[in-house]
Amino acid sequence: MLRSLRWRLLLGGGAAILVALIVAWLFMSLLFARHLERRLTLELTRDATRIAAAAELDPAGRLSVPAPPADPRFDTPAGGFYWQVSTETQTVRSRSLWDAALLRPNNAPSGTWRLRRTDGPFGEPIAVLEREILVGDQQTAVLIQIAQDQDEIASAQSEFNLELAFFLAGLWLVLLAAAWLQVQLGLRPLADIRRDLVDLRASPSHRLPSARINELRPLTEALNDLVAAREQDLTRARGRASDLAHGLKTPLSALKTQSHRLHESGAVEAADRLDRAIDAMRATVEAELTRSRLAGQSRGGSAPVIDVVEQLVQVLEQTEAGEALVFSIDIPEALTAPLSRDDLTDLLGPLMENAARFARRRVSITAASDARNRLVLTVEDDGPGIPVERADAASGRGVRLDEQGAGQGLGLSIARTYAENTGGRLQLTRSVLGGLRVEIHWAA
Repeated sequence: MLRSLRWRLLLGGGAAILVALIVAWLFMSLLFARHLERRLTLELTRDATRIAAAAELDPAGRLSVPAPPADPRFDTPAGGFYWQVSTETQTVRSRSLWDAALLRPNNAPSGTWRLRRTDGPFGEPIAVLEREILVGDQQTAVLIQIAQDQDEIASAQSEFNLELAFFLAGLWLVLLAAAWLQVQLGLRPLADIRRDLVDLRASPSHRLPSARINELRPLTEALNDLVAAREQDLTRARGRASDLAHGLKTPLSALKTQSHRLHESGAVEAADRLDRAIDAMRATVEAELTRSRLAGQSRGGSAPVIDVVEQLVQVLEQTEAGEALVFSIDIPEALTAPLSRDDLTDLLGPLMENAARFARRRVSITAASDARNRLVLTVEDDGPGIPVERADAASGRGVRLDEQGAGQGLGLSIARTYAENTGGRLQLTRSVLGGLRVEIHWAA
């Protein structure tokens, strides 16, 4: 999962969004708590101001509040809403306090109202708004206190935090889906490049189109430069291989002439050894030329199988080995192979030549589509065949089916390379005719 750029972006984006929403939840909870505190202060200040305005001292110095707040919550014993007016010697309080009292602070403010939290008269947490004022002609210090139970505020805060958490969790899922969509759209140009790379792999001359995304343009340009350099290297390699082949033709012809002279002089054994060496050198040169063509081979194309097979049969029937054989062809007229005509000829040529060389009387070439809609092309003969244990190794480079005959064992290796280079698979089995059966499978 961590090796996927898509999952890296999704996990990174999801984690970043989650952290941001958690921070938002914390700050929004704090802001809501401050809002509740301001509302509480405002409400308590309103009632406390009324109580302060109503507090008075009679000529005898007795403290009273003739017109307390009319809120019925102050009349419910232990109801959570309390007020109290007190001096050093006297206390007037709401009915809700019953026989309890609010604790007097050591340093009550006199210039402004102060909100503090403490334990209430009945053991519950409360918020107390208090201020000391001067009342009467004697300017007696009177402490005004009004308190409210914090349970309702704490409950409101908890409900808000929970609902906010659910909302932000849903928002996180929505943003995660949006991030997934963004990643899909953002990575779509890479999928286009991947499709272009398939075409590039199929044809060395293909080039990636210029990317419409600025960030991807350097990548496509670098890939095109690399492909151009690779094509140039392949061209030079094919040229060197061709030059080498042409350069060896003259020495090989001279050696062949010397071989004829040795035959004429009676040195037959030496001439035969020289002929085998010349044949080996020619086979190697031809094989390397074929491989140089394979290096620049373009995948794709379409070649009529029947035309190529019939052309090869006509050539083989003119050879010493093929003129005594019966070639059986069973190929539908419309059947095509997924490669060019020249490539199909280079692929089938070694296979049919091997079959003609080892066959006793018959060579069969068939082609059809199997149950999986795959193209299966078969070349088989009635020759000696190969042991089952050697079937996998027989198409390896330099492996010969006939250790006594001429050749360097490159035909099957070249055929396998052609097949695999076009998306096919070469398989060697025992033929019902008794000899070797070579099957080439191409996907639908």
